Amino acid sequence: MSDVASFSFWRASEPLILASKSAGRRQVLAQAGIPFDCRPVDLDERAIESSLGPVGADAIAQALARAKAAAASVAERGRLVLGADQVASCEGRIFGKPENREKAAELLGFLSGRRHRLHSAIALCRDGAVCFETVVHADLAMRELSVSFIDDYLDAMGAAAFTSAGAYQVEGLGAHLFSEVCGDHWTIMGMPILPLLDALRRLGALAA
Repeated sequence: MSDVASFSFWRASEPLILASKSAGRRQVLAQAGIPFDCRPVDLDERAIESSLGPVGADAIAQALARAKAAAASVAERGRLVLGADQVASCEGRIFGKPENREKAAELLGFLSGRRHRLHSAIALCRDGAVCFETVVHADLAMRELSVSFIDDYLDAMGAAAFTSAGAYQVEGLGAHLFSEVCGDHWTIMGMPILPLLDALRRLGALAA
């Protein structure tokens, strides 16, 4: 558990709960001085997506973030819970985390030489009710990748390639994939921190 007393701007009596095991999201919150406890939830994300019908990437990302926050908040009465999710879209195709190396290689081959959009959603819940939610975008241009480079990249990434939309983490080896990035670093990491901080201030959890 985070020590609330050591965080200068935090005003809530207990730390924020993060309904995610993402190392990148934990890093963003820690760097922003937000005390938090991790409570990942195990949801059938594919079933949630299927239940939505023919919707766009924003709706999918937001539904997943909301479902994670709501599920964790039911078990943590009175606590503010943060859920987050990220999907990507390119030329009408929507995709999330690749299931295995074959899917990751196929995805990177498709994105090679193309520009795609990341849809990063967050949701804050308390006692199962949504307090705030939003989706923020970033656009990334992937350079032309050879088959041999994709193989080398996936060798170096290992299982980490299957943990993020697009099979990359820009803050690490994923930086080698791109020629241009338009959007803030936090959104690309799946944690758009500025709208989150604004929401926490309005909810009285942060100093204004």
